[in-house]
Amino acid sequence: MMSSTLRYTLLLLLLVAVAVGGYLLSDREPEPRPTEAKPSRIVDGLDADTGLIAEGDYLLVKGNCLACHSAKLVTQNRATREGWLEMIHWMQEKQGLWDLGEQEGPILDYLATYYAPEESGRRPPLGDIEWYILNPTD
Repeated sequence: MMSSTLRYTLLLLLLVAVAVGGYLLSDREPEPRPTEAKPSRIVDGLDADTGLIAEGDYLLVKGNCLACHSAKLVTQNRATREGWLEMIHWMQEKQGLWDLGEQEGPILDYLATYYAPEESGRRPPLGDIEWYILNPTD
């Protein structure tokens, strides 16, 4: 049977090894990220795998943005070029997104063109409605 001192020493050594290993791994250079994805089947103007509008530099967006999150995060948002740039900078500061380098411009162009804010107003007023009074005592 192992003495409790030996057990604690081994446990301490294991914890130190894990901490040192984690520290050493954190200093590694990040692995290169994909910059352009392979084309997939296009259906009704959309990339069948992602739902991205399959025009312009969509493969850059597919290769860079979808390496970390779902295409839904792109397609459900709308922003100006400045808004998309702010989102990218936030992801770089807070989420560890790599420097997009010279691809940042084409990615922003694509997002600002195909996922720009949409002009939408309220629905038209209801017309020709026959209203009736609800009587709670009936």
